Parts: sequence; structure tokens; C-alpha cells
Amino acid sequence: MTRSLRVDAVLVQAVIAGALSFAHLHDLAAAAGQDGWKAWAYPISVDLLLVAAWRRLRNDGPSRLAWCWFLIALVASLGANVATAGFLDLAHPPAWLRFGVAGWPALAFLGGTLLAHSAGDRVPVPPAPAAPAPAPDIEPVSIPDSERETTSVPAAEEAPALTAPDPDPTPMVPVPAALVDHARKVAADHESRTGSPIDTDTLRARLGVPAPMAAQIATQLT
Repeated sequence: MTRSLRVDAVLVQAVIAGALSFAHLHDLAAAAGQDGWKAWAYPISVDLLLVAAWRRLRNDGPSRLAWCWFLIALVASLGANVATAGFLDLAHPPAWLRFGVAGWPALAFLGGTLLAHSAGDRVPVPPAPAAPAPAPDIEPVSIPDSERETTSVPAAEEAPALTAPDPDPTPMVPVPAALVDHARKVAADHESRTGSPIDTDTLRARLGVPAPMAAQIATQLT
């Protein structure tokens, strides 16, 4: 009994609020120059757009399109309620109010068409992966002791150790006797200036010869 009374009270409240909003929208449209049946069509258009957007939200879930047109219809309804409460001079309505009321039918038609025929912009939820099929039960097979065979695994032979090959010896490079004589002069000049015998790197730099040839010349100078 209590539940039915509560539902009836909610319905009565909804009817009263809807009737007041309907009347405010009618008065605003009539003040903006929409007389006759056109003034009654404006509240129907606003309320239908509000209901269509709310139904889209309930059936398809939250979406930018539905929320956008729901807010537009809600602002239109609330604006009419506030405007008819004495904030505007309805005897001399401003130009922007006339412009908004005149452009509302095209805006409502666009919103209703989009809500009715456009697909939702929600992100699709991927289906849950199917559970893997259970593995079949395999019964263990017992083998009699008489059929078992004992096999011996031969020990792995040790692989011979790999030894790194000796590096190739430095190839012998033939050295001309004239180059050896010139190297002696260079070494003597270096020793007279520095007081120490010339090393292989300095000799190679002074003569401009490869390292193997410089090493061979250095051995002949000692």
C-alpha cells in the first residue's frame, strides 16, 4: 500500500512539473511572435527531444551525442522557466530571444534525426576469451617387472681439449742494406741528441716503414 502511494505521488509531481514547464515554453514562444498552434508545438518539441536523449542514454549507455542533445533540451526548458519568471520583459522580447525561438525547430529536427539514426560512439567491449578445454584424463599404464628392460647409458667420451693455435710468427721482411745504413745514422743522431738509444716506434716513425720492418731493422742495429 505504501509503495503504490509513493509511486502515485511521484507521478503527480511529474505531471505538475511537466505542465508548468509546458506552459512556460508556450508563453515564451508566444511572446517571441509564435502564435496559434505554433506556440503549443514548441514545448512538445523541447520535451520530446529531452525524452529522446534520455532514452538514448538509458538504452545505449553514456555517449557524447546523447549527452549533448540532452543538455541542449534541458537548457531550453530551464531557460523558458527562468525567462517567464520576470527576468525578461515578454511584452517587448529582445532580438536574441526571437532569433533563438525561430531557429529552434531546425535545431530540434537535427537533434532528433541524429538521436534516431546515428550509431552510438561507445567503445566496444572485447569478448572474454573462451576458457580452454580441460585436458582428457590419462590413466597411467603399469608395466610388469618382467617386461622392463634395463639399459645402460654409456658414459660420454671426454672431448679432447681444444688448444688455441700459436700466433703466426712475424714474417721476415727483406731489408735493403742502404736502409740499414740510413737507420744507423738516424739511431746515432737520436742517441746523440737524447742520450738514450732509439726505440722501435721512434725508428719506425723516422723511417716511415711498417712495424715488422722497423722491428727487424732494430734487431740489426743492436
